[in-house]
Amino acid sequence: MSNAAEQPTRRRFNRFARWLAGLVVVWAVIAYLLMPEAWKRHDRFEPKSEAIPRITHGADGVPGDPVNVSLVGTKAEVVRAMLAAKWNPADPLTLKTSLKIAVDAVFKRPDPDAPVSNLFLFDRIEDLAFEQAVGDNPRHRHHVRFWQSTQRDDDGRPVWYGSAVYDERVGLSHRTGQITHVTAPDVDAERDYLFNCLEHSGMLGTEYTVDNFHTIRSGRNGGGDRWQTDGRLFVGVILPMNDDAAASPSSDKQGEP
Repeated sequence: MSNAAEQPTRRRFNRFARWLAGLVVVWAVIAYLLMPEAWKRHDRFEPKSEAIPRITHGADGVPGDPVNVSLVGTKAEVVRAMLAAKWNPADPLTLKTSLKIAVDAVFKRPDPDAPVSNLFLFDRIEDLAFEQAVGDNPRHRHHVRFWQSTQRDDDGRPVWYGSAVYDERVGLSHRTGQITHVTAPDVDAERDYLFNCLEHSGMLGTEYTVDNFHTIRSGRNGGGDRWQTDGRLFVGVILPMNDDAAASPSSDKQGEP
């Protein structure tokens, strides 16, 4: 009798498990196949005639985070300045590092070198990426991506353009439903915070702002998260390195531009 009584319960459980598995498959297909293609067609990035693009974009052409910071210096000087400001180089984005940050986020374990997703400027992914952990949970963190431009200062040092944003939590993309970091809308706060760190590092020679760098003051990134800005670009000129500092290793996590 007990076996007979258990059979309806087991059948109901099996039906629920199949229904749940089917729901997960449908979500995965929609979030990772159908929605990215739909947004790719709907919101494709259109190159502007400006010398410096104002908005990054993803591999699918969808607009990403706004450009809000700039540094002048060699690659070694940028890395040295960011390390002095207590920002860590981000690990390369691989399957292994992606799984690691997912596990660390679930178990709330610190991951100070967690990877950042790739964004494009000048038709290529970021040359450098840095982050600063907030507490012991990688679900939220400060991070910035930098791209080296073809511009040079009077000393021949390259000009870098970057996008600094704050990851405030892990959630689902508003556009696709994929699991991703959700960024805070006030990108100016992250811009200001980064330069505050650089100022305290003593690595900046001069700094200034470019007003009205952004004429469009709000939008959404590739995950559908809102952003807003006062339109200013913060520019920092890094103090030149002496010969001894230039000869010392800076970091082995950042690829050549």
